[in-house]
Amino acid sequence: MSSSSVIVVGAGVFGSSAALELRKRGHEVVLLDPGPIPHILASSTDISKVLRMDYGADQFYMELMEAAFERWDAWNGSWGVPLIHRTGMLMLAAGPMVPGGFEHDSLKLLQKRGHRPEHFSAELLTERFPAWNVQEYPEGYLNPLDGWAESGEVVARLISQGKTLGVEVRGGVAFASTLDEGARVVGVRTTEGVELKADYVIVAAGSWTPGLLPHLEQFMWAVGQPVFHFRVDDVEAYQPPNFVTWAADISNSGWYGFPALDDGTFKIANHGRGKRQPADAPRTVEADAEGKFRAFFRSALPGLADAPMISNRLCMYCDTWDGDFWIDHDPDRPGLVIATGGSGHGFKFAPMLGPIIADVVEGKSNRFAHRFRWRVRGELKTEYARYS
Repeated sequence: MSSSSVIVVGAGVFGSSAALELRKRGHEVVLLDPGPIPHILASSTDISKVLRMDYGADQFYMELMEAAFERWDAWNGSWGVPLIHRTGMLMLAAGPMVPGGFEHDSLKLLQKRGHRPEHFSAELLTERFPAWNVQEYPEGYLNPLDGWAESGEVVARLISQGKTLGVEVRGGVAFASTLDEGARVVGVRTTEGVELKADYVIVAAGSWTPGLLPHLEQFMWAVGQPVFHFRVDDVEAYQPPNFVTWAADISNSGWYGFPALDDGTFKIANHGRGKRQPADAPRTVEADAEGKFRAFFRSALPGLADAPMISNRLCMYCDTWDGDFWIDHDPDRPGLVIATGGSGHGFKFAPMLGPIIADVVEGKSNRFAHRFRWRVRGELKTEYARYS
């Protein structure tokens, strides 16, 4: 494909990674976002996101993350400051790990693919990770390859690299509509009435996407999930090696979290049913949410039951009907490419998203792109939880 002009709408992890990769390939790229950039309300603009390859029996995502980890390590080595932390991840089960369960199937697939997770009994969990109440979680395993990323800083770095290579980044510029010539999309119109033309328009606006392009509302929607930050006093007790990134009976409970930062900040989140609402609606955490988080602490991490809360937020996902990302040309609108639908688990694949999106734009083969193609809506997949 010869060099083309591309407008990318949205400077979150999908948009920033796509803009960077397309510019590396020689395309003229304009990255638009209502800003500031990184957008403070974007789901990727946070202190941390999980990096893990554990997806139950779903080998596709494990393979995708294996490839992503190679690129994460390369990125981390080139940045000069570590923004990913391979602390390992503790996967806890609420009972015996049995076939068909997320933890059991993840463990078996890891072993099948040559990885070496550490399987723990209750006794070993108590010895290795004493903060946990093993009466609630009597079995689990540690995947030492997993960890977490400083997500907001990663997005900022991708945008900065894009600028250095010649991506034209325009913050404070909001998308109003596509510019059309017949059925073909030839650019965008901003809310200020400015018309910008390009060969391709990529809409990568995360939870804002179905609001910007209402014809996508049948495939995806915005859902808010609660995230809390607490303060711990004994920081060392909640940092590696005593405490690592974790998920507790994730396919049923939705609970996951991170080691404490050096300043004592302890992030915990719940990926559950969530609150379906437009992305621009007030992002108010439910009044009873803190009580639910503290109830979890009392049962699972009793040492944190009275930890003071620092802040909370409603993290807005762009959920697709089947939980898979949406990266494809719009079949009815040539020139328009959709790159969104992170569904609460997209950030970890950041190093792979740019190449996948760029290959789709250019019409090149990509062994992962088929899972994210334009598809007819069917029954919601519920095999395994997907979470950030």
